[in-house]
Amino acid sequence: MRIALDIMGGDHAPQEIVRGAVEASMRLKEIERLLLVGDESIVRAELAKWPKAVHSRLEIVHAAESIGMDESPVTAVRKKKLCSINICMDLLKTKQAQDMVSAGNSGAVTAAAVLNLGRVPGVLRPAIATVMPTRQPKRPLLLLDAGANTDCDEKWLAQFAVMGSIYSHYVLKRTEPVVGLLSIGTEDCKGNEMTKKAFSLIQKAGVKFRGNIEGHDLFLGKTDVVVCDGFVGNIVLKTTESVAHAVGYWMKKEFFRHPVRMFGALLLKGALETLKHRMDPEIYGGAPLLGVPGTVIITHGSSTYRAIYHAIIAGAAAATGNVSDVIAQRISSLDTAGAAE
Repeated sequence: MRIALDIMGGDHAPQEIVRGAVEASMRLKEIERLLLVGDESIVRAELAKWPKAVHSRLEIVHAAESIGMDESPVTAVRKKKLCSINICMDLLKTKQAQDMVSAGNSGAVTAAAVLNLGRVPGVLRPAIATVMPTRQPKRPLLLLDAGANTDCDEKWLAQFAVMGSIYSHYVLKRTEPVVGLLSIGTEDCKGNEMTKKAFSLIQKAGVKFRGNIEGHDLFLGKTDVVVCDGFVGNIVLKTTESVAHAVGYWMKKEFFRHPVRMFGALLLKGALETLKHRMDPEIYGGAPLLGVPGTVIITHGSSTYRAIYHAIIAGAAAATGNVSDVIAQRISSLDTAGAAE
């Protein structure tokens, strides 16, 4: 397994990205080679800080340019041909890598994937799929689209259901993933025109469809794949992150308000640490971009080395399961059935 890693992308690049690669080189024996794509002098300087890294499994691929988080995605991808994201995609396209991971500009990663790799045959639009925790520790949910397509067509949502179900099965290890369509009511007559039409198409898509679900159903652990357009999905994702940070802030503030509460917090330390770990998005391995050839994993811009390490694991699992090939087969079947025409 050869994995291309965008060293220059993210708020904490290159330090945290290199550290994540170092962790993977020491702990993940199934990884043959990690291709560290970025400014060679910068990458070498960072690697020099980690003498215990397995350097025989780390290879530097020079990239003269990089794309900032605040740059226009499509424009930057087109103008900066030699940026680290484009070079990662080229390594995928030429089969020199089976997987790429980036914590950089998610719009740029998506644009570069579509422009350089194209789409899986039959796929109308790729989607970003984000893994989120639920009440069931071993049953995280997959939310898609999380931001690649802000305006969607009902046919795209039907394909998102198929692609999400495949990823949930092969990577998240759900035997028969349950799919839900995010709407404003559980009845099939609820929602806007797009979701009503999507409801009918998903019923015919060959997935285990439970129907519409509402926002308060998301974290119950009864649905494995949640389908929505990218506008709604991105708002759900960022609102959830904000609420989690707010709850943590409120708890800390209240615990330190009185000495007795501080003592109580010490007694609850173990439970609080478990809760923190369960809500930690970094353990879920980033967001796959489903619907493009090869495996593309997008991690949060503020990712630490732990998120990069887990993203490498998730990418390897998706590549090993040939997820993009399975998607092509299933989408072809969906088209034949007339669900996506």
